[in-house]
Amino acid sequence: MLFTKVFYEDKEIENERLELTDKGSLYFLGSNLTLRNCTIVLKVPARNFFIDGVRFIDCTFDVKQELKNFQQWVHGSLKGCRFTGRLSGNSFGHWPHYADGWEHGAIEDCDFSEARLNGCRFMGCDPSTLRLPGWPHFTVLDPVHRAPELLRVPWPGRHGDVTVGVLNKQPPGTAAVTMFAPIIAKEDESTEEEIRAHIERFDFIRF
Repeated sequence: MLFTKVFYEDKEIENERLELTDKGSLYFLGSNLTLRNCTIVLKVPARNFFIDGVRFIDCTFDVKQELKNFQQWVHGSLKGCRFTGRLSGNSFGHWPHYADGWEHGAIEDCDFSEARLNGCRFMGCDPSTLRLPGWPHFTVLDPVHRAPELLRVPWPGRHGDVTVGVLNKQPPGTAAVTMFAPIIAKEDESTEEEIRAHIERFDFIRF
């Protein structure tokens, strides 16, 4: 299949709506691009969407199709942005030496309260500036350093140690990881109630 390449770069766009929805296109949001007060509608898989050195300021991301395992947010700066829709395995923020363009990565004052997040990590940032979704989501703060405490008490369910293992293997600089309890309960063969009762004992887990 031949893809159409669509480029946005070297300009500032304000108060516009960008529809990134054509699965036959590759969308490149490139260097020296600033989007301010824009709405970005995403309905393509991660392999069709590229970010490199973009500044997003007060933008809204309306994710119409679940965005899976998208790491390139760490190649852009997000300030005052809002997200809706489903995101899984995404990474945001400042992740030194992850890949070319890492120096542009930042996130602050963003609102994810109306999004569904699972396995989404926030790198090199202050999570207190972010509005993260509440229960049935839960957010583990500073998972790298808190891993020994998580490992000390078995996670509920037949496969609970898998979840703890995932949290234990986050890269250095991970400030927070947000999980979605219904998915975790299914994977671990536990229940949402068991998960909530378990995480209530840890003061570094928000929900």
